[in-house]
Amino acid sequence: MTVDIRLPTALRAFADKQEKVSVQAKTVGEALDALFAKHDRLKAQLLSPDGKLRTFVNVYVNEDDARDKQGLATPVKDGDTVLIVPAIAGGATLAAEAELSKAELKRYDRHLILPEVGLEGQKKLKKSAVLCVGAGGLGSPLALYLAAAGVGRIGIVDFDAVDESNLQRQILHDTLSVGTSKLASAKKRLLALNPHITVETHEIRLSSANAIELFKQYDVIADGTDNFPTRYLVNDACVLTGKPNAYGSIFRFEGQLSVFAAKDGPCYRCLYPEPPPPGLVPSCAEGGVLGVLPGVIGTMQAVETIKLLLGIGHPLVGRLMLYDALEQSWRTLKVKKNPACPVCGDNPTIQAPIDYEAFCGLKEKPVSTIREITVEELKLKLDKKEKFVLLDVREPHEHAAAKIPGAILIPLGELHLRAADLDKAHVYVVHCRSGARSARAVMLLCEKGFNATNVAGGILAWADRIDPSLRVS
Repeated sequence: MTVDIRLPTALRAFADKQEKVSVQAKTVGEALDALFAKHDRLKAQLLSPDGKLRTFVNVYVNEDDARDKQGLATPVKDGDTVLIVPAIAGGATLAAEAELSKAELKRYDRHLILPEVGLEGQKKLKKSAVLCVGAGGLGSPLALYLAAAGVGRIGIVDFDAVDESNLQRQILHDTLSVGTSKLASAKKRLLALNPHITVETHEIRLSSANAIELFKQYDVIADGTDNFPTRYLVNDACVLTGKPNAYGSIFRFEGQLSVFAAKDGPCYRCLYPEPPPPGLVPSCAEGGVLGVLPGVIGTMQAVETIKLLLGIGHPLVGRLMLYDALEQSWRTLKVKKNPACPVCGDNPTIQAPIDYEAFCGLKEKPVSTIREITVEELKLKLDKKEKFVLLDVREPHEHAAAKIPGAILIPLGELHLRAADLDKAHVYVVHCRSGARSARAVMLLCEKGFNATNVAGGILAWADRIDPSLRVS
């Protein structure tokens, strides 16, 4: 049987950049074995040391989760598609009856003539409250369309400032906002769009200590986060407070969309019980993102949120939508509630928010324990021809675009696998784009017994202070 195996962007680096691999197989397990025979580096990414499929990876046959059939023994037939899908995140009591002013009746005219919305639906939107977690790429179109639709109370939680690199996709902000609070910029833009709504800003880092009380104040939580610890926190807090999670995530040219934690529906942990290893899935800052992609996914989050508020249509409960901008294609996969889920299952073990940094393997040692050098010190070492290995842990496309002379490339996501090939007798000096990924690499290497030092500021500092001719995006 000829079966096509589709690989997501995060795994293509381990399969010669292929997005589809055709194999001969009769079962899912045979298909994966044939895949590993062609691309052996994928095996360690997808299977645990005992040979079982890792819990942050799901395998679908066409649109059905193999876990709901016979697992790796699930039969496949000629022409089937096997998809590998790794992790890449009831309303509150309504306020008193809301009335619409003449100005609002005019503003929402196109809603009022929709039978599914009408006057009562528009009043319901005015009485509703939505919390947008993040005022960035996903939060921008999401908040704008919720405001335009007349959602009466929009909360936004963020603690960042507007950076010029945000403007390629974060359409809540403009050039004049650079350097200012994202929340101040967002509130100004949303009220300019619709002065009939209330915008509540929460300039805090969402944490296990504050999420529950914050979520209780809203009807729907819209997850626009860009990291796994916050994504799992949002999921768990939604389950624990009974709030539906309008979920979206983006990666380079791909997006995911669903509604989690709705009544009787699955949560994010049902789909991905555990996060991927640190470094496997880069953030937007590390891996890049097509500027319009969050516009597509964020707008769809707004659609799902409004459907939840109005109680219309069929929200994406129990379904995961995958969007590929390069193919301009959508796939819808089934997601079932996991009875053994630790937060929403039959016997939950998570009954309060946990330490999500530790859960995602991101608990870092104090900065003082990480050896660092400046780019000036690195330049001096290179000029004196000292003996050391300069290690670049960025992605291949970043290394190809700009590199420090003499650096060898091992992306952070591969380092835990390739560390065994490195010589512990050597001294390693590690750099990335800004110093964050390389700091994690240094910690990993030091834990394995290597002599490793981080380059503070990364190649950005090198280009700024050593080689201004180097162009680093």
